[in-house]
Amino acid sequence: MEAVAKLNNSPIAPRKMRLVVDSIRGKEVNTALNILKFQSKAGSPVIEKLLLSAISNWEHKNEEVEIEDANLFIKEVYVSEGKTLKRFRPAPQGRAHRIRKRSNHVTLIIDSLEPVVQVAESVAEKESNTDIQNES
Repeated sequence: MEAVAKLNNSPIAPRKMRLVVDSIRGKEVNTALNILKFQSKAGSPVIEKLLLSAISNWEHKNEEVEIEDANLFIKEVYVSEGKTLKRFRPAPQGRAHRIRKRSNHVTLIIDSLEPVVQVAESVAEKESNTDIQNES
């Protein structure tokens, strides 16, 4: 079962955000969190928070499954261009230069490597094995 998290109108240029997103695409969730924590790009804390939100969404969808058993990875992540604020800055000889303040939209999808049904069955099997051992 996959989970989605979206971030709209982040005030960082899409080109700069794509550098951060490209470094975690396809990675395991724990590895991606480590990469984002120690990366010095401006978009790293924003994407880290978005990834934590996606993990929380996945946990909410799959309450019966332990997150450690699910082997979560980043299935898809992409950045699209958002609104552009147009501003003017004074230039020499009475001219004005246009400044474009770009924003972006980020969509992040995480999924488990194993189907959730198999994970839930294996968890139930482990619990039944421990119950049998406890009775002995």
